[in-house]
This record gives sequence, structure tokens and C-alpha cells, in this order.
Amino acid sequence: MKIEHFALQVADPIAMARWYVVHLGMTIQRGSKEAPYAHFLADDGGQMLIEIYYNDQFDVPNQANVPPAHFHLAFVSDTIEQDRARLIEAGAQAEGPINTQPNGDLVCFLRDPWGLTLQLVQRVEKLLA
Repeated sequence: MKIEHFALQVADPIAMARWYVVHLGMTIQRGSKEAPYAHFLADDGGQMLIEIYYNDQFDVPNQANVPPAHFHLAFVSDTIEQDRARLIEAGAQAEGPINTQPNGDLVCFLRDPWGLTLQLVQRVEKLLA
């Protein structure tokens, strides 16, 4: 089986989708301007989708209170320092410095403007082709 998408209940899927397109290079594969405003966003390799939506029958999780180690959405970066600085300039908040892992990978956490934790990963050896 292949994963198609991972879904998140968010407060403003339209604005969030726009930010992810502009600043993370994602593309909208399907989007709706009507409730529940579901947007399916593809990564730049077309290998993974996330769905963001707002269903008013359910609470929106307060992602800003979720520790990065409990939940994060990770993005590959070939230039982690530049990408981190660019995303902070675009409204993301730093969650600590860039760290070097024992195998040499570089990682850092940020929070998008809605509080969701993003991880940037610059790997020594790619995990996926």
C-alpha cells in the first residue's frame, strides 16, 4: 500500500494552503472555497499529499501547544540555513537552532504561522529517491 495523504483539521485552510504553496513549494491538487474548504497539497516531487480542511463540527487542535517531538511535518532542504531564514522572514517562528545529528544530518524545527511544527531536514544520505 502507498500513502496517499495525511489530513489535518486547521483554522484557515485557504490561507494556509496559499502560504504552503508560496513558501514551501507545494501545489494545490484539489481545493475548495466551500466548507469544509479541503485542500490537497502535493510536495514538489508529487510523492506525498497533505489534506488541510476546517470542519466546524470539530475543534481545531492547538498545534502551538504540541511539542515538536510529538508531531511535525518534515520537509527536505538542500540549503537548511537559507530555507530557515526565508521561512522565518515569511512568518514562521524558530523552535530552536539548527542541530547536527550523530550521522551528520542537519535538522531544525519551525512553527508555521498557524502554530503547526515544521521540520527542515538536510540529510547526508536521502531517505527517499
